[in-house]
Amino acid sequence: MAEQRASKVAVIGAGPAGMTAAYELAKQGVHVEVFEAGPEVGGLSKTIDLWEQKVDIGPHRFFSNDTRVNKFWLEVVGRDYRMVNRLTRIYYKKKFFHYPIKPFDALQKLGIFTAAQCLISYFAVKFTPAGDTSTFEGWTTNRFGKKLYSIFFKTYTEKLWGIPCNELDADFAAQRIKKLSLWEAIKNGVLGGKGNKHKTLVDQFAYPLEGTGMVYQRMSDFIQNHGGTVHLGCPVKGIKTENGKVAALELQNGETKDYDTIISTMPLTLMVNSLPEVPAEIKQKAANLTFRNTVIVYLRVGKKNLFQDNWLYVHANDLQMGRITNFSNWVPEINCGQDDTILALEYWCYDHDDFWKSDNESLIELGKKEIVQTGLVPANSVNDGFVYRIPRCYPVYSSGYKENLKPVEDYLSSVNGLHVIGRYGAFKYNNQDHSILMGLLAAENILKGTNHNLWEINTDYEEYQEKSVITETGLIEE
Repeated sequence: MAEQRASKVAVIGAGPAGMTAAYELAKQGVHVEVFEAGPEVGGLSKTIDLWEQKVDIGPHRFFSNDTRVNKFWLEVVGRDYRMVNRLTRIYYKKKFFHYPIKPFDALQKLGIFTAAQCLISYFAVKFTPAGDTSTFEGWTTNRFGKKLYSIFFKTYTEKLWGIPCNELDADFAAQRIKKLSLWEAIKNGVLGGKGNKHKTLVDQFAYPLEGTGMVYQRMSDFIQNHGGTVHLGCPVKGIKTENGKVAALELQNGETKDYDTIISTMPLTLMVNSLPEVPAEIKQKAANLTFRNTVIVYLRVGKKNLFQDNWLYVHANDLQMGRITNFSNWVPEINCGQDDTILALEYWCYDHDDFWKSDNESLIELGKKEIVQTGLVPANSVNDGFVYRIPRCYPVYSSGYKENLKPVEDYLSSVNGLHVIGRYGAFKYNNQDHSILMGLLAAENILKGTNHNLWEINTDYEEYQEKSVITETGLIEE
């Protein structure tokens, strides 16, 4: 039997998961209040105005095979999107390799000797598999061979996570590239991507005309036009409970608001500390979980048509940056008629790293130096720079992390009226579509009394409904 429907719900965080849940509840007449610590909605998928153009905070494409998620996205976006032909490459040893792999391109650029080493090491693990596949290194080596792993996985992954690949849990690989193998990549290259279903290999995706953040701004407008409120610059201090059930939300400004239903997308580690009477053991388990920070250095380049990629992966040991996004190659609408090219250079670090504490001027100078070093940008063509810092944006799947996460999940699940979702909230390395699904199912649990296990929604989830794809003309079911 369904529970009595909540009449008033608080949502902590205005990212994809939180905004989706709030939007769905507002549609059904539930009074929703969203509390966002930052100045804009969208979370990691927000769009900002910079140098009279619009840019996202990194390359945030939308792609899903889940009909439910796709229908929801189209409901919000309408016809205000374009299909973008994806071009991404890997920068390695001063050369650019197509990704997904194109066999003849890779053969030519790696050279016969290195290409032969890749094939030999690939077949070697087929006869003698790696012993320990619980780590990213073992899992990936077993799938691709040691040589390909060292070229196309190791350097970038260690930049991103800041730990050796043999200390990173295989979950990261299993979730992101679980169905991708060397054979599938080669087949994809030979067939030109026809019939491809693997997200890593998808060569076209839908993108809103005003940037990714447009989706969540529209949700915000809808919520507020249907009796809800979206509070920006309004961080939450904690949650009050009574007899194991949520009772109120305490804001940083000292104000307290009564709720019996709260959806939280705030970082899981902060959520645990925001609750009263949490056992010391659970607090310690949460403290053992870590997030990785991102520093984005935006560069304003006074040149057009620098390169055709949407983004590039930087697999070079002599460069600190890990990814480069070229916003001129997404949709023309976000360039707002400007001729300058805006590039986003991504760097990753922890709170305790000196890099996180570096001043903006030195970071911009580093970005200028490194982008010129790649040969992508002529010297003296960068006219301006801007630094954007994102704390706690990547949940780190260090070896054994599940032993810490599971007890925390169980404890939070025991708090009646609390629904924990999103990349931050659930400590899951979500894409937009995964977070949107979490939001949809959280709303359904509240509205209909269903019992979807939100912790199970992850980057490797099996789609809940029939499959489909978004195309230029709308939704096509497969």
